[in-house]
Amino acid sequence: MAVRYIRIYLSLFIISSFLLLSSCGEFDKLMKSQDYELIYSKVKEYYANGKYSQAASMIEKILPHYRGTTKSEELDYLHAKCYYEMGDYVMASHYFETFVGTYINSDHADDADFLMGFCYYKLSPRPELDQTNTYNALNDFALHKTKFPNSKYNEQCDKLSKELQEKLAEKSFLSAKLYFRLEQYKAAIIAIGNSLEDFPDTKFREELMFLRLKSKYLYAQNSVRAKQPERFQETVDDYYSFIDEFPKSRFIKEANKIYNNCNNYLSIK
Repeated sequence: MAVRYIRIYLSLFIISSFLLLSSCGEFDKLMKSQDYELIYSKVKEYYANGKYSQAASMIEKILPHYRGTTKSEELDYLHAKCYYEMGDYVMASHYFETFVGTYINSDHADDADFLMGFCYYKLSPRPELDQTNTYNALNDFALHKTKFPNSKYNEQCDKLSKELQEKLAEKSFLSAKLYFRLEQYKAAIIAIGNSLEDFPDTKFREELMFLRLKSKYLYAQNSVRAKQPERFQETVDDYYSFIDEFPKSRFIKEANKIYNNCNNYLSIK
């Protein structure tokens, strides 16, 4: 029985290896050929079979020959799609952008324009890193809705944009929190204020407002005596803003302690 299974596996291996070698042999012949029509006819077949790298190479070989013809549009679109399917979003975004700029009235223009922004979405890194690609994606999604007001992708643009905005909000939150951890309380107060202004609906709003309250309290504590009354009063004012918005906050116990300490200081004064 074991010998039988070994023979079956061996046969399958030989067949698959033969098919692979045949495919490679055909591709090599196509790349050496000057029969552009034959290569053109094979591009879609390779693309449909998931051989995106080979299809891209074939397109790059024949594109100069077809430039300015009706076939150029289709080849340019497939070229961008090949890089997209390979996960090379940098190159794909470049080719989609070129396509839209060249064939704005194409039937593929809506798809290509959305995918250009989607490539930047895929390139958007975690919040701690540089967010240039996040801003690129947001900009492209907004422009897509302007250029294609009836696009089937507009709802998806809104959904993805909301996700990216939350990522930017998280980056802003982490930056503000870093100032607090470094005990740079004045900088933390400014950064938190900017974050709340830029992202008023962020899920980090409660923690940001508490960190601002605590930063103001610690900033007042570490201030010269002449500045302390004013800064402790500002902390009390911020406390009222905090509990008014989050009366059942998970930080309420510590917030009340800060408030009592500020009031004790101000009553003594």
